[in-house]
Amino acid sequence: MQPGCTSWLSAEGSIQAGSGDGTDGRESEPWEIIYCKPCKTQIPIIEQTIETAALMLGTDKSRGYCLEMICADFLAGANLENEDPTVLLQSMSRFFKFLPGEQRQAFLHEVNEKES
Repeated sequence: MQPGCTSWLSAEGSIQAGSGDGTDGRESEPWEIIYCKPCKTQIPIIEQTIETAALMLGTDKSRGYCLEMICADFLAGANLENEDPTVLLQSMSRFFKFLPGEQRQAFLHEVNEKES
């Protein structure tokens, strides 16, 4: 195993239609279990990161949803260096739909101001 301790395994055959955490935090999408075995020293930062994401996204969101948003944010930033704005646009679109109506309007207003 590489230094860093974390290992990921995808459980084959664990997809179950009609159950699991969907992207909106509801149990509506098929799901698959992903096993992760972090070192004890990695667990506090992983837990803190997921808890922080839950506070930002709303504590009613699942841990899987929070991890998805963390990963989407990471991919958006990483792909900026490759000059591929597609992943950034996808991430922004996903984040935008979870903003309350007033914040959506404020965001759109700010974007429109900067374009003119």
